[in-house]
Amino acid sequence: MDYFRAACFYQIYPLGLLGAELDNNFDLPPVSRLTRLHEWLPHLRRLGVNALYLCPVFESSRHGYDTRDYMKVDRRLGTNQELAAFIASCHENGIRVVLDGVFNHVGRDFWAFHDVRVNRENSDYADWFHIDFSGNSNYNDGFWYEGWEGHFDLVKLNLHNPAVKNHLFDAVGMWIDNLGIDGLRLDVAYLLSKDFLSELCAYCRNKKSDFWFVGEVLHGDYRLFMDNGLLNSVTNYECYKGLFSSFNAVNLFEIAYALNRQFGNDPWTLYKDRPLFNFVDNHDVNRIASLLNEPRHLPLIYALLFTMPGIPCVYYGSEWGTQGYKFNGDEHLRPQIDLPMWNELSDLISLLAKIRSENRCLTTGGYEQLHLTNAQVIFERSLDNERVIVALNIAPEDHIAHFNANAGQGFDALTGERVDFGGGLCIKAYSAMIICNLG
Repeated sequence: MDYFRAACFYQIYPLGLLGAELDNNFDLPPVSRLTRLHEWLPHLRRLGVNALYLCPVFESSRHGYDTRDYMKVDRRLGTNQELAAFIASCHENGIRVVLDGVFNHVGRDFWAFHDVRVNRENSDYADWFHIDFSGNSNYNDGFWYEGWEGHFDLVKLNLHNPAVKNHLFDAVGMWIDNLGIDGLRLDVAYLLSKDFLSELCAYCRNKKSDFWFVGEVLHGDYRLFMDNGLLNSVTNYECYKGLFSSFNAVNLFEIAYALNRQFGNDPWTLYKDRPLFNFVDNHDVNRIASLLNEPRHLPLIYALLFTMPGIPCVYYGSEWGTQGYKFNGDEHLRPQIDLPMWNELSDLISLLAKIRSENRCLTTGGYEQLHLTNAQVIFERSLDNERVIVALNIAPEDHIAHFNANAGQGFDALTGERVDFGGGLCIKAYSAMIICNLG
């Protein structure tokens, strides 16, 4: 699993990026949109990406999380063979691929639920779902069923039914054997039972020993999902919120508290040596370029993302500052982009990925806070004899920080300049420093 601990992830929502129709027409033949993803591989390599997370790619009615068929690639994207060819190209470029595993629920067009709608109590699949035939649904089906958090277009599966589990495991087995995937991001993992997670993880790792899992978890104790042979990582929503709100409120105490609570040296540290999945935006939340009040904070939040403990993930388009607000609809967070762009922010993220890959203490090292004010934070990442000091100043004025660096000088990997700690560390306004070669 060391590969993924050191990974730099990139997230793509294929139905959006490739301009698929919002509603699927199951009477149409497949459209070969997936082949256009090959054009993104040089961009990913230039960016320093070595792991790719693809949002849902299997047949669905609309947005991908309303699955119709786990065995077939969505016809709006292409075919199973085209997906397998793209994953093979990723592997040739040193990029491993993680797919979305949507196992808590399916769409109303899912073949087994369609059979229940036709045959009701006589359906062989009635116990695949949570159904009360004496009630009714919002769709006037003549029976009630449980949906995901009240959304009745997403029908909750009965994961205690062995036939349901066997069907899902057969699908994932095909994804591993025929498509070549390297891992899964488990949608709404916080709703999946520990028994189901344990069986799924064991099944996949039996087929591929280094198979990797990240679960979508919002709140609570992340250890409940990562320990005892369960998931390798979970989405770090605690730090996601702390990142953008610390910058907007010019109150770095918030994110510093979260990082210290999660990874520091105190006895109550929760996730030391547990690699969480870090991000500043994704397909469900506002784009970070839209969310930050101060545009000059945008490169600084990425500097923090790539140097804090955990695994960084960049959402497609955000590496050049794409805007998007959730209140305009999910499609505004998941836009069509014909070809990737490149600008100064992309240059910075590429450099950050390179610095992270060249300093093991940034991928697996410890975390210690050295200096903190509302607008400045300095912390150290260390592993064995290797140390890196990270300093951020989100204020419009220069700041001189006095702290014990346990070194007289170093080298700022972002600017290429030598750093002298004598008399304090001068951090320029709206700047970050990643100080290596300490001595």
